[in-house]
Amino acid sequence: MVANVHGPQFSGGANIAIKCPAHTYEQTVAFYRDTLALPLIEEETDGCIFQFGPNRLWVDLVPNLSQPDVWLELETNDTEAAASFLKINGIPRRDEVEQLREDFDGFFISAP
Repeated sequence: MVANVHGPQFSGGANIAIKCPAHTYEQTVAFYRDTLALPLIEEETDGCIFQFGPNRLWVDLVPNLSQPDVWLELETNDTEAAASFLKINGIPRRDEVEQLREDFDGFFISAP
């Protein structure tokens, strides 16, 4: 694979999220909490965060899903250039997926 030297640079971020439908949520949380005994960082009614090596693993309850989704955080040196680059390469933004904080400089995409 050749590195992208003419566009924005990408790297893996610190966050991994598993978006779980209601029928798999408790089983998924129990697996990471009880079976693997990962350290639990935070727990809310609609999700929790585990320490996953150097990363944070978010397990989120999303009632309207029919199957789990896995989301990976990517970081870039230029958000606007990244959006344009991905669009040109057939990867659409998915801003409807989840509301982001106003001070967050980023967006969602779907993996091809």
